Amino acid sequence: MGIGVSIFLIALGAILAFAVNFDVSGLDINVVGYILMIVGLIGLIMTAFIWGPRNRGRSDVVEERRVYDDRP
Repeated sequence: MGIGVSIFLIALGAILAFAVNFDVSGLDINVVGYILMIVGLIGLIMTAFIWGPRNRGRSDVVEERRVYDDRP
């Protein structure tokens, strides 16, 4: 799960938890919103701390050398 999906889940969960007043039989929309916010937060933490540092371990250095050949 990427950062964008995590932020989307947090935003969708916040909308469902705080802004929606809708009753569904057998389903609490507020609880679904809180669950989505928690899942989005866990995804954001996993993306930042687990999968984020794997690209920083490489230190590729590009070195440019110019070789001049002055032979006749």
